[in-house]
Amino acid sequence: MPSIKIPTPLRPYTSNSAQVDVSGATVGEALTDLVTRYPDLKPHLYNGGELRNFVNVFLGEEDIRFLNGLETDLEPTDALRIIPSIAGGVRR
Repeated sequence: MPSIKIPTPLRPYTSNSAQVDVSGATVGEALTDLVTRYPDLKPHLYNGGELRNFVNVFLGEEDIRFLNGLETDLEPTDALRIIPSIAGGVRR
């Protein structure tokens, strides 16, 4: 069963789970399973039906954008990581 590593800022939406086992044959199916189980997480990952621009999903060391996106196939032992982009700061 594939798994998804949850970044610390999003863990409150997954009952503080650092990693969640999910079902799905593709990255998109795995993410759908994740947000179905944890619906409060969905607005932090999706804008409507699209993955938010600042949400990066990695399969191993590869950004899924450079693979086959949400249609990227998964093996049962694959591990995904959600990495939100960080921006901002104060200019002095």
